[in-house]
Amino acid sequence: MMDDNNMEQEVDAQVSQQVIQDNSQASNENDYSRPEYLDFDAHDFPGGVQACIEAILMATDSPKTVEDFARVLVVPAHEVEEALAHLEARYNHDDEQNAFGFEIRKTNRGWQFASKAAFEPIVSAFLKDKQSSRLSQAALEALAIIAYKQPMTRADVAAIRGVNSDGVIRSLFVRGLIKEDGVDEQTHASMLVTTDVFLENMGFESIQELPSLAPFLPQTYTQTEQEEE
Repeated sequence: MMDDNNMEQEVDAQVSQQVIQDNSQASNENDYSRPEYLDFDAHDFPGGVQACIEAILMATDSPKTVEDFARVLVVPAHEVEEALAHLEARYNHDDEQNAFGFEIRKTNRGWQFASKAAFEPIVSAFLKDKQSSRLSQAALEALAIIAYKQPMTRADVAAIRGVNSDGVIRSLFVRGLIKEDGVDEQTHASMLVTTDVFLENMGFESIQELPSLAPFLPQTYTQTEQEEE
């Protein structure tokens, strides 16, 4: 028959084990919290977290950090890091039979897709091709926005246009019409401004010579601006 001391020790051991299990479960549950308003699970999509990261990188016009992915996908940071490592190994290897013209690149500002350096002559030739020497409507829109609102980030341009503008901004860079000048203090994103090449092509000596937009704005908008002044 078990004496009182042995029974007490056994009970204490069982309680201690239960506490350890409860703490372990709580720790796992608190690794990341899932907002109630989200109606998706990144793991349910074809390709899982890796494919979700690919989709985000294709849609964004600026580098994204591990924390950005973890927050949007609601997964632990270590899972994002593991997925990025797999993607980096997949796209950045030099297997000629399974080669890609782009890579997933880590910069000081985060992760992004980018053309591989070896393909720079191809990309430049495409952007400078005579058949595409004239700026597209999308490029003209982006250039006008930057010219009148500079300095501004890529994200600012995309927000005004309502679409990803990374491609058209890249074409403006290749033509020497815009350049990076400083970074945004809050986001650390590069600030875009027009160049002397832009002024030369426009026949201006300074950006102050840009024509006023007032004649092209709705009357109500113009009145509001005047009242604010």
